[in-house]
Amino acid sequence: MSADGKFEKGPNHFMVLDAVSRDINSVEKIATATKLNNEEVQLILNDLLTQRLIVKIQKKGFIFGKKKVEMDITAIGMKLLNTKKQELEEQKQQMQQSYESGDNNQLQGYMDANRMWMPMMLFSGIMDMMFFTSMMSFMGTAMNPMESAMMGDGGGLHQDISSNNSDVDTNSNDNGTSGDSDNSTNNDTSDYDDSNTFDSSGFDSFDSGSGGYDSF
Repeated sequence: MSADGKFEKGPNHFMVLDAVSRDINSVEKIATATKLNNEEVQLILNDLLTQRLIVKIQKKGFIFGKKKVEMDITAIGMKLLNTKKQELEEQKQQMQQSYESGDNNQLQGYMDANRMWMPMMLFSGIMDMMFFTSMMSFMGTAMNPMESAMMGDGGGLHQDISSNNSDVDTNSNDNGTSGDSDNSTNNDTSDYDDSNTFDSSGFDSFDSGSGGYDSF
């Protein structure tokens, strides 16, 4: 969180939010998929919880009815994530057009403006990895460590999704959140302060250089 209480909508926050939306629920699995360390993932999850972009839910496990706590994305979180993905898709299309036209200077300009969002584009599948390597080669630009980590194992996302889905109850509902036939899943609101309402002003005042948008 920033000093003025606004939500910091950086690439790492969106990668974690995207992971939660895909049922990657534990800190360890999110860290593996996003290439972030566990401590940073935990801090980001706390931010997302505070802003009501995700919630904690309790699920009854298969063994001795033991309950487990997982994360689930809220409607507000999903809307925010989809808006950001649409914006990044538009940026990717501009880069692709510059690449296909052979305009190195324009492509470099788009890359400079969106470089911090490359890991998120790769993680979410917005940026095709083959196109990314071709584009970097065309510009004669080396990958940074985070980009190299994302490229190293195909981004790690789909592998983690498959691994995580093996633990999900087959009685899943339509939004991908697993549950039991006795509807024992309950929202866990014990971590929230009722006075801490969602701050819609936190989604304003981000310029195009940071990949933000005017209002939400």
